Amino acid sequence: MRLVRGYVNPPPVARGAVVAEVDGRGHRAGAVVAIGNFDGVHKGHQAIIRIAHDAAQQIKAPLGVVSFEPHPRALFQKEKQPFRLTPLRGKLRLLNALGVDVAIVFRFDANFAAISAESFAAEILGQKFAVRHVVVGYDFAFGHRRQGNPELLVRAGRKFGYGVTVVDPQTDGREIFASSRVRDFLVQGRLENATNEFGRFWEVEGHVQHGDARGATIGFPTANINLGEFVRPALGVYAVRVGLEDGGKTNWHDGVANLGRRPTFGGDDVILEVHLFDFQRDLYGQRMRVAFVDHLRPEIKFDGIDALKDQISADCETARALLRDKHDDPNWFANDNLLRPIRSDG
Repeated sequence: MRLVRGYVNPPPVARGAVVAEVDGRGHRAGAVVAIGNFDGVHKGHQAIIRIAHDAAQQIKAPLGVVSFEPHPRALFQKEKQPFRLTPLRGKLRLLNALGVDVAIVFRFDANFAAISAESFAAEILGQKFAVRHVVVGYDFAFGHRRQGNPELLVRAGRKFGYGVTVVDPQTDGREIFASSRVRDFLVQGRLENATNEFGRFWEVEGHVQHGDARGATIGFPTANINLGEFVRPALGVYAVRVGLEDGGKTNWHDGVANLGRRPTFGGDDVILEVHLFDFQRDLYGQRMRVAFVDHLRPEIKFDGIDALKDQISADCETARALLRDKHDDPNWFANDNLLRPIRSDG
């Protein structure tokens, strides 16, 4: 997959071109693009990208995804609480695994937000990128003050030579898939519901940081990650799988993690502390992926170190047994895709 940033002078891989046919006429050779924020790349997003993939296959065109970073919500709502399900790095990995040929990322700032819906549909999609077909969700809104909608796209497509497919709401049989709903599931500790929405275990990732080494002193060394812009799920103890890069692939290890403030030690900041089973290597500074498999219990304050150690031992045994039983879970290998390289064009 190729990564293209911005819309000024896009490279040929992301831009349509006119090529000669045998009879001397020309045809557009641009991409089929799915457009959206795609935070979480949940089953609703996957359906949109799958429909775009089928359209691209049918007309033998590249498959592209147009997305926006940072998330527009960060500009307009300026929330204090982190809310992202999949920041850019994770989103690109997931798009790559879905077979996307080119990811086009527009920087969403005040200047971009001021572009009118008509200009976006005509000048950026129709002229600069010369797309052949656009696929969006039923509720897609774009342009200054979100005045653009699928109907405007359809009109622009007729004028500038690209088709438009509007995807109906995608549901689990009862409720519409939505990033907001997945965030609620995670915050409420309903991890199984969130896993079903994603079709895989939800992940966070980051660089392993130096902590206070208390885990090592009580016999349970941990690798610590600051969650940054990731949404904060329910505090507590989780059975996890831990992905570590090694020679261009990701090796996965079972473990248990505590997400919380460490009340026994009077902590304040929310930190993810991960204990890998039967693992000795130094991980400081290494990038680590953590897939949340099951929520074992909420975080609690213990009366002393011995009570804490006993509970951690019990948590480890529970997590080991649960992870062994999960090997037949269809989500088990959904996080394990060996991905094609991602090349950046700006």
